[in-house]
Amino acid sequence: MSTLGRSKSALLVIDVQNQVVDGAFNKEAVVANINSAVSNARNAGVPVIWIQHSDDWMAIGSGDWQIVSELEPLEAEIKVEKLYRNSFEATTLEDVLAKLNVGHLYLTGAQTNNCVRHTGHGALDRGYDVTLIEDAHTTTDYTFEGQSVSAEVLIDDLNASFTEYELPGRKANVVTVAGALSVLRKINNLQT
Repeated sequence: MSTLGRSKSALLVIDVQNQVVDGAFNKEAVVANINSAVSNARNAGVPVIWIQHSDDWMAIGSGDWQIVSELEPLEAEIKVEKLYRNSFEATTLEDVLAKLNVGHLYLTGAQTNNCVRHTGHGALDRGYDVTLIEDAHTTTDYTFEGQSVSAEVLIDDLNASFTEYELPGRKANVVTVAGALSVLRKINNLQT
């Protein structure tokens, strides 16, 4: 249904880097779910694209910048480096997706309230359909203007806001890793 006229899907793994997920809510379970989503995508022939954030406090190539050891990108899989919360801003992501004929994105990663949220909305703004994998993204608690904000609340909020969300010609929805597997199997059957 995307407005881009592209028929393929891709899985984005956003910023699951050592520093980004340090202390993240339910980290081990979420990383395991991301691993399952990556495996399912690979088995279905759906491209996996790895996004890595860099900042003054997390330099490219540093230990903090590396993807967590529990996840292993394949040599042939695309990696996109970024400087902004939205993975489309000042990166090659849009060109990569256009070459792959991708109009639908599955989102996983960290931080829910920052890069996952901004990338999801950036994708919708650009005409993509988006499926957020609800049990495959995480963030950390934080304090804003003296108020504590729970990671669990942020995760639930993004899942709720992407559920059955529609814009003209495109939509967002939320599925579990298990639900995504079912869809990916259908995609694989359609492509073979």
